[in-house]
Amino acid sequence: MKINWGTSITISIILFMSFILFFVIKMSINDKYSHDLVAEEYYKKELEFQDEINKEKNLQLLKRPIEVIVKKEGLTIEFPNDLVANDINGTVFLYRPSNKKLDIEIPLSISSNILFLPKKDLVSGRWNIIIDFTHQGTAYLVKKEIML
Repeated sequence: MKINWGTSITISIILFMSFILFFVIKMSINDKYSHDLVAEEYYKKELEFQDEINKEKNLQLLKRPIEVIVKKEGLTIEFPNDLVANDINGTVFLYRPSNKKLDIEIPLSISSNILFLPKKDLVSGRWNIIIDFTHQGTAYLVKKEIML
């Protein structure tokens, strides 16, 4: 049986569409190809953006900046000595851009001006750290990218 050019073009198009459809279905079903959003409620976060700007401006009024130091043993967060450690309340959020399951949120209640996070709790690679805290009614926000 001889196939004419119209039939061969039709078969080629059907094969190409089947090939593309196979990969679309494979990418949608397989968890290996996860395509999560950066934040689940990004519209709500957008409305809170001005509050973040105000908190970051408050941070600039401190005499000394908050230091995030990466060491072999782990991660050290040093707050300025002029802040009373018992009055610091908030959270430290470690965000892993490559894997949502590795995100860590730690409540901030410290007795000294140094917070230490051991390396055994953290996977090596890139992390975004967000320190959101209040001290005597003033809100502060620190955002940094770190490599472990």
